[in-house]
Amino acid sequence: MRKKIVAGNWKMNLSFEEGQQLTSELVNMYRDEAIKDVVVVLNPPFPHLYPVQRLVGDMAGIFVGAQNCSDKEGGAFTGEVSAKILASFGVSYVILGHSERREYFKEDQTLLATKVNQALAHGLTPIFCCGESLEIRESGTHEEKVMEQLTASLFHLTPEEFSKVVIAYEPIWAIGTGKTASAEQAQEMHAALRGHLASKYGQAIAAQTSILYGGSANPGNAKELFGKPDVDGGLIGGASLKSRDFIEIVKSFEI
Repeated sequence: MRKKIVAGNWKMNLSFEEGQQLTSELVNMYRDEAIKDVVVVLNPPFPHLYPVQRLVGDMAGIFVGAQNCSDKEGGAFTGEVSAKILASFGVSYVILGHSERREYFKEDQTLLATKVNQALAHGLTPIFCCGESLEIRESGTHEEKVMEQLTASLFHLTPEEFSKVVIAYEPIWAIGTGKTASAEQAQEMHAALRGHLASKYGQAIAAQTSILYGGSANPGNAKELFGKPDVDGGLIGGASLKSRDFIEIVKSFEI
């Protein structure tokens, strides 16, 4: 049975004190409300990783992830952080290929494939993001575009390696555009993604791969989204910065 996962992407937000307060609230809520069978991943900015890891401690079900890693093993690359360094701090997950990294930092498919290799080599679970713009969605080539992203950056992996990857679908066209992605549209794309994975790795691995929804999930729509058969959780942005909202999203699964 594939994992149900809710990952919070803090992006470039929160001071040290704010990050500590948010983490403490989340850990206490997760414990006090006896949440089970849902994996929670906190993905703060790099400076927060160690202090967040200390607050999470050995809490079962909560893990710490990074928002990015270098494609290099190490060396003279000022400002970069390697997968090896992240692993040494007890980081478990890393977000790769986020739409903001692709757009603002021009990360391409080849670079992302190398980052995936680095993450896996050091025992990190990649949360690999894919998605399409409004222009691509309206042209009707959205499925082709997203499948291309998977093929180019992931399909070099062996079945064993790929089985350690989590997918996050980002409907970029529905984030900050005034347009809304319905639960049905999310399910349609997630099902297409799973079918594409099956064409490469077989039905068994595709059925075990967690595919997260990376649109604007919130406490109001998470239950409907997570109720779809191929939506296994969410990669949450803004709502992950509010402890109660984030926990309510975590509790949206019908378990």
